[in-house]
Amino acid sequence: MQFIDEVKIHAQAGHGGAGCVSFRREKFIPFGGPNGGDGGKGGDVVFEVSGNMSTLLDLRQRPHRKARRGSHGMGKDRHGAQGEDLCIAVPPGTVIKDAETDEILADLTEPGQRVVLLRGGRGGQGNARFASSTNKAPKFAQPGEPGEERTLRLELKLMADVGLFGFPSVGKSSFITRISAARPKIADYPFTTLTPNLGVVDYKNYRSFVVADIPGLIEGAHHGAGLGHRFLKHVERNRLLLHILDLSLMPDRDPIRDYEALNRELLLFDEELAKKPQIVVINKIDLPHVRENLDEIAPYFAAKGIKIFPISSVTGEGIPPLLDEIAAHLWSDSSSLP
Repeated sequence: MQFIDEVKIHAQAGHGGAGCVSFRREKFIPFGGPNGGDGGKGGDVVFEVSGNMSTLLDLRQRPHRKARRGSHGMGKDRHGAQGEDLCIAVPPGTVIKDAETDEILADLTEPGQRVVLLRGGRGGQGNARFASSTNKAPKFAQPGEPGEERTLRLELKLMADVGLFGFPSVGKSSFITRISAARPKIADYPFTTLTPNLGVVDYKNYRSFVVADIPGLIEGAHHGAGLGHRFLKHVERNRLLLHILDLSLMPDRDPIRDYEALNRELLLFDEELAKKPQIVVINKIDLPHVRENLDEIAPYFAAKGIKIFPISSVTGEGIPPLLDEIAAHLWSDSSSLP
């Protein structure tokens, strides 16, 4: 299924039904009074989180949504039926904004969570409602009120415990393939991963956590460079970040500069995002020259008090201690750890 994380839709609640102008016409009742019924209320537009969805593709394919209108009132004091609500299913992590003002209208994170975003119009009153001692035969009724309508922008921010980020081709996809059942595309060219991938990691004692493989970032990402801030937003939901570095290209590429550059991008995109806990992972340790390069950069991280985890996504070396460290961050109460 194609991954779509941003859509714009136009939604409209149902109009209210019109009230009815009617009078009693019964035998032996020559002066029957008004008996026009009220119109029904229009249907609301409701958004509900579905745990079975992972993309906004369905909304992109059908960007115009309208709830049913209420039925008109009828004679003999019969009121119109209420219009059926329009329920729009969205995946967990969907943020709904007003497309014109950028105001956040709803932030839907939990399966089953519902929000009524647009209210249907009220039904008009029939002429029976306007009968009085001075006007016993009113010949008018109210029209139904229009339903609310808005152009909305929906953004999907993946719900994951751990987010993998780094420059393109540092081995994020290989890592998530190693630790989970996720099977993203893996190739030896930049920007192989064009959409985020989720993987569930089975940890000890029936525990598990969700990892998101975020497409590679580059300098200027907060301005939209490369794949841009379109994917930086997915990191906002993560509780823990894994910053993956590649030492195999030294000395042509400086991993310390890469580390500082991407952390600067996080800060420029969102200060709170830059405060999230990080684990620094050195990938491709199975390559001999990477082990040698590790000695060169280790003092930099040691001076900052940052523990680094050398791993190999190919051989699995170093991955068990890394998973233990991730678990310690996610379940900080050590007594609850397996």
